[in-house]
Amino acid sequence: MASDETRDGVALTNLDQPLFDEAGATKRDLVDYLDAVSDRIVPALRGRALSVIRVRPGQPPFMQKNLPKYAPEWVKSVAHWAEASRRQVTYALCDDRKTLLWFANQRAVEYHPALFAGDHFTHLVLDLDPPEGSEAFSLAVRGALLVRQALDDAGLTGAVKTSGAKGVHVFVPVVAGIPVEDLAAATRAVAARAERVDPALATTAFIREDRAGKVFLDSTRAGGATVVAAYSPRVRPGAPVSFPVPWDDLDRVAPGDFTIHTAAGLLKGADPWAELMPEPQRLPADLVEEGHTIPIARVQAMHEGKRRARERRSE
Repeated sequence: MASDETRDGVALTNLDQPLFDEAGATKRDLVDYLDAVSDRIVPALRGRALSVIRVRPGQPPFMQKNLPKYAPEWVKSVAHWAEASRRQVTYALCDDRKTLLWFANQRAVEYHPALFAGDHFTHLVLDLDPPEGSEAFSLAVRGALLVRQALDDAGLTGAVKTSGAKGVHVFVPVVAGIPVEDLAAATRAVAARAERVDPALATTAFIREDRAGKVFLDSTRAGGATVVAAYSPRVRPGAPVSFPVPWDDLDRVAPGDFTIHTAAGLLKGADPWAELMPEPQRLPADLVEEGHTIPIARVQAMHEGKRRARERRSE
C-alpha cells in the first residue's frame, strides 16, 4: 500500500495508510496539511526543544522526547537536563520545512515545543481545562475570558487558541531575562485573580477531585513544560488542530471547526497566531509579588495527596 514520493529531499512512504483510529484521515492528509502550514507552524517551533506524539500502526500513541539515533544528520538538536526524569535529553529542533516533513513521515501528529528559546522563557501560559460534558468548550471559553479580564487588570495582553481538544490556551509573550521563578509566580497570580472574578466557574485546584465541575486554570506550564503548538494536529477523533482565534470570535467557534482537512484553507494566506500575538511585555511587580505568596500547585497537591493517604490508612 506504499505510495512513495519525495518533497524537499525527504522520502515519504506509506502515505495511503490510515493515520490512526477515528482520525478520518490518512498519513498523506497529515503530510499535506503540515506542508501547507509549514510557514506558520515552523516559526512556532523554531529554536525550541521539541517533543512530539507519534502514532505507529497498531500501537497506542506515544510521546517522543529524545531525537532517535536514526534521525538524519541535518535534523538539528539541543540537549537539556530533564528534571522530571533526572537525565539529559537530546531534543530535536524543527527549524525548517524539511525537518517538519521528516517528522510527518515519522507519523508525528502532535508538536509540543518548549516555552523557552535559547536561554530565555518567552511566554506566560494558562491552560484552560474544562470538565467533561457537552458544554466543555463553552465553559473553557468563559474561563479564558476570566483570564483575559485578569490580564487586562494587570496591564497585560495575550493571544488565545483552541487546544485542539476541549480546552483553550492563553499565551502572553514576555520580555527576555525574566527569572523562571518570577514567571511561574506571575502565572499563578493571574490564575488566582481570574478565579476570584468568578469562583463558581473557575478553580485553581490542582487535584482533580477538588474541582467540583469547574474549569481548571492550569498555571503549571512555566519552566520545563511544553504546550502543543499553534497549528499542530492532535491525536483526537477527527484529527482536530490547535488553532488561533481572535478574542472576540472565541465564543463563535468549536474545536471541530479546525481539522487537518479544513484548517489550512481557513488561513487564506494569513498567519493569525503571529498577527494576534502582542509584543513581549514586562511583568508587573505586584503580580510577581502576589504569585510568590501562592503555593506551587504540584508541590501543594503532592503534600495534600500524602495527607489524604495517611487519613485513609488511619480510618
